[in-house]
Amino acid sequence: MIRHTIKNTKTVLATALAGVLMLSLAANAQAASATPLLKAMENAAGEPSLAPMLKDVIPAVVNISVKGKKEVSSPMLNIPEEFRFMFPQLDRPRQREFRALGSGVIVDAKDGYIVTNHHVIDGADEIRIALNDGREFDAKLIGSDPHTDLALLELEDFRNITALTLADSDSLEVGDFAVAIGNPFGLGQTVTSGIVSALGRTGLNIENIENFIQTDAAINSGNSGGALVNLRGELIGINTAILGPNGGNIGIGFAIPSNMVKTVIHQLREYGEVKRGQLGITGTELNADLAENFGYDHNSGAFVNEVVAGSAADKAGIKSGDIITSINGKQISSFGELRAKIATLGAGAKVRLGIFRDGEAMEVTVTLQDQQELTSSDATGLSEAFTGASLANSDSGGVEVTSVEPRSNAAAIGLREGDIITGVNRSTVRNLSDLRKLMRDAEGSVSALRIQRGDATVFITLR
Repeated sequence: MIRHTIKNTKTVLATALAGVLMLSLAANAQAASATPLLKAMENAAGEPSLAPMLKDVIPAVVNISVKGKKEVSSPMLNIPEEFRFMFPQLDRPRQREFRALGSGVIVDAKDGYIVTNHHVIDGADEIRIALNDGREFDAKLIGSDPHTDLALLELEDFRNITALTLADSDSLEVGDFAVAIGNPFGLGQTVTSGIVSALGRTGLNIENIENFIQTDAAINSGNSGGALVNLRGELIGINTAILGPNGGNIGIGFAIPSNMVKTVIHQLREYGEVKRGQLGITGTELNADLAENFGYDHNSGAFVNEVVAGSAADKAGIKSGDIITSINGKQISSFGELRAKIATLGAGAKVRLGIFRDGEAMEVTVTLQDQQELTSSDATGLSEAFTGASLANSDSGGVEVTSVEPRSNAAAIGLREGDIITGVNRSTVRNLSDLRKLMRDAEGSVSALRIQRGDATVFITLR
């Protein structure tokens, strides 16, 4: 199931690059100095082939089928608020059952962990995993992050499974060969090949946090959550989206880089959510004119417009007008790439940033701060009850409800803008980190939020 498509009238034939690659490998394999990789790229008849690599990779790529219920909107929702009392049925949630298919990748054979896209399992009540050898297992959701579109599943009662090794996606170059594996249109395990067409793609409005690998390996509906691997059979990305008419492939597909996958699934495994790191700057993409005006000889990097007082960036000595050129020694191409990498590294992470300032290159170390505010979509991760509420740390202690969307879950339980959440059950809430931990501990049981509302203290119960 591929979620995002953009209509385009242009069509492109499926890539024949694998054949070109094989001819090249065949020629090289004749040389006495052929590498072990090239020698391994032969089938039983001695012909050049991807088959030997795929025999090790395919068992780690799974088909995912889900069942669940989703709320559907009423065609009468545009009725003015003053007349809605005449139609009380509009305020009752309407649900419909759905089934969906997707793909996933086993990343830990010992503990049975599978990574896939958030949109594949969003709203699922049942998750079923089918392996290439015909075996099927149930899986449970460990955690998901809608902003990066990643989710972590855990197999139940599994045995004898294979996992993929995650490659260093920062070492990828445009032109590297790539192989996509997934379950397009529910047909079953399918392999396509191509190259890395571009790196660091952002601004596509596909996800909230974007830093995509672009590939021309054919990706179609149902490939979501599947593997993009290199010729060594290592995972370089999780396929997530395409540009194409009606969900069809035209040679422009996108995958989430393996390094982003690695940091997100580590946090989902550790905390059940992503504790986003904050640098504390606003900025813009660096263009040729801006670079020239600040005496910088390159067009890649992130320009710092403003540094928030007291933020991690401020404490590290970053200043407005700086150009951030690298993260942990790896060059960055854009502000979007900087934002994506910082957001997925996690609160408390120490990061080395390359800086260009007044004609000089320097490096600073920054300790990322915890996210100080949750949007309405972020707040859903605490509990479904918070859907529609935006939350922020209060200067006086506790967590302030900064906004509540009408007819949302948050409004239904009685949260109001300006409320300060000061406790869960008998425990004190000092900040968002406390609220996260206490809500996680109370999961599955009835809990009560202690609210400071003006001069009054009220309790709101959650079931």
